[in-house]
Amino acid sequence: MIPPLVPRWLLISGVGLVLGGIFALGVLPSVIPFGLAFLAIVPVALYRLYQRQRKSVWKILVLASPLLILLLAVGLRTHFRYRTATLMSIPVQEYTNDEYPEDPADRSVNHNRYQSRELVLIQKDDTHFDFVFEPQQPHVAKVIFRNIDVSLMTPDLPEWTKQDDGLRRIALTDRQWNRQQVRFDVGSPHLEVTGGDGFEKENILTGELAKNCLNAGLWEVLLFLKEDGGKKLYYQGWFTFPLGHYKNLWERGTGLSYWTHWYYLEHWFDPAGTVTSMDKLRRVTAEWDAPVKFDGEEKIFTEGEQQRKRRTSMAQNAVRWSDFYNKPDTRFASFIPPGRYSVNHPRDTKYWKLDRFEKVIMRSIVSPATDQPLQELELVFTSTKEDGSCHFFVSGIDLSTIPQLPRQNYPSGMYMPMGIGVPPFAQSYEDLQRKPPQQSPYVSVLLDQENRWIDHHSLGIDGPVLYRDDTDPDLLHVLLLSYERHSLVGHFVVSTRTGPQG
Repeated sequence: MIPPLVPRWLLISGVGLVLGGIFALGVLPSVIPFGLAFLAIVPVALYRLYQRQRKSVWKILVLASPLLILLLAVGLRTHFRYRTATLMSIPVQEYTNDEYPEDPADRSVNHNRYQSRELVLIQKDDTHFDFVFEPQQPHVAKVIFRNIDVSLMTPDLPEWTKQDDGLRRIALTDRQWNRQQVRFDVGSPHLEVTGGDGFEKENILTGELAKNCLNAGLWEVLLFLKEDGGKKLYYQGWFTFPLGHYKNLWERGTGLSYWTHWYYLEHWFDPAGTVTSMDKLRRVTAEWDAPVKFDGEEKIFTEGEQQRKRRTSMAQNAVRWSDFYNKPDTRFASFIPPGRYSVNHPRDTKYWKLDRFEKVIMRSIVSPATDQPLQELELVFTSTKEDGSCHFFVSGIDLSTIPQLPRQNYPSGMYMPMGIGVPPFAQSYEDLQRKPPQQSPYVSVLLDQENRWIDHHSLGIDGPVLYRDDTDPDLLHVLLLSYERHSLVGHFVVSTRTGPQG
């Protein structure tokens, strides 16, 4: 019989604390039986110990022991979760064709023929690592990404955001939530392919590393062949970059304590409503309303990535741009851990917030990143369904450098995510080295009428595509990318030849 001095809920809570602490360790399956035995023994042992104690101070210690065990378990979990070593073996998750039917990649006929790799991560110095993908089958090649500066793929901060809590939070959030895929071409000193049956060494076109647009540490490796005159994916693996190394790189780059930011970096946590001061990101030297054309009845067009992702689009009967804004049922396949699309997790959108396009404001600006004069555009939307307005900013751009393209080549335009000081979705390693993201003047955010940040991911926008008309360089085409770039969801043609009046 449990003595009345010991409330039953306390013993039950103690068991719960121990259970949570032990299994929070993320132990191997082989250790689970020992954990279960421990859970069976601990409550009985505590109860017997409590019965034998006569002094109140010892009874209090017995009652407090579940909490002490929990603290010990959390400490052990933290140690193992954030441990670092110069050499670390990391499992790589791979999916078969049957396991990942939604994959929108342009797959090679050799996809799944060169599977079974394990990652050996070797630290070279504070920021550089070798990624060695060791084969587990004799016909599979060893692929090495040598001397990679991982700090360039870890969230960092533009210097001019560090003194503002709101800008700092938005910059770090979007940098973590945006995909960053870095390409290493065959012949690069950073890419080495050896062994196997020789097929990969002879035919590989690029090896690529990607930081997922998900929680901290979720990465991918992608290997491509030249096939049928194009670039085809033949291998993809998912792995976790060690959080201890991530933490050290993050603190080194930002100058901040990781422990004050860890939760939203490791979990999808929405900072909607954060005040975002554009005046601290640039100085406006001129402003004017620009002539613009938006035809809601124009038919939706798709090329490149959007064509491949038709199988992940769940937007029913979306034929014209207006269909996105006037129908409440536009959904897309969600992007879920470790970094794959899932039609079983449909993602809702809120395009109705943009169902009334108002105008485009153009600005000449000066950015703290450079002395060069730059430009900014702001698309203003209101809604027939709620009060207020939405303001889509693309700032820190040089219109003269934006490519002139025919419409079908829009993926070769300025194809960018949203955020403050973010890299493109995809680029070469050499380009990344030349243009570190934290030095970029680029800004793209979605704000309400009170300059509060709107979660563009939940609304359903991932970024802008900009290109100049192939026949008239003063016409700027602005395309809106949907959530996860499944589709284009808007096409605006802005005349940039008309400057400020008066």
